[in-house]
Amino acid sequence: MAERPWRTVRGKALRLACWNADEERGKKFELEHFSNKNRVDICILSDTFLNSGQAFRLANYVCHRTDRSTAGDGTAILVRRCITHHSGPVSDLTHLEATAIQFILAGRQVKALAAYLSPSRPLIGESLDASFGGGLPVLMAGDLNAKHVDWNYRLCTRRGNSCVTLPMGTPVLS
Repeated sequence: MAERPWRTVRGKALRLACWNADEERGKKFELEHFSNKNRVDICILSDTFLNSGQAFRLANYVCHRTDRSTAGDGTAILVRRCITHHSGPVSDLTHLEATAIQFILAGRQVKALAAYLSPSRPLIGESLDASFGGGLPVLMAGDLNAKHVDWNYRLCTRRGNSCVTLPMGTPVLS
């Protein structure tokens, strides 16, 4: 039996993308072209490098973002304007940078999360269950700076090994 695609309330397949912006300033055209060509509904961005005073707009998308107070990194979520959604809370974070939204998927509330964890930050201290879920299913994507051969990296890091060996439902960063 084939796996069913994620469906929105309208019954249309939901298209998701994760994009490591890596200083998005020079790559906005690339992102816009990719999103339009692939009809992306929700795009999760990490490493945006946007400053709080800097505008970031993409035609037909609403941008939710979390900027750093200092230059560098940051996360954002682009949501196609036709999708009903709202910003979601993200609390009790000490090391992880995150942006969250909530939307309806197959008649259920779902939380989507854009995440970034600096390679210089420790893994301990974060609990995804306590911080993000709140009883809702969570879709998380981004850059946790975790490397593993299962994800086609040439090496494994301690952080990558800890993510791979966790059973389903276990907080990734605890």
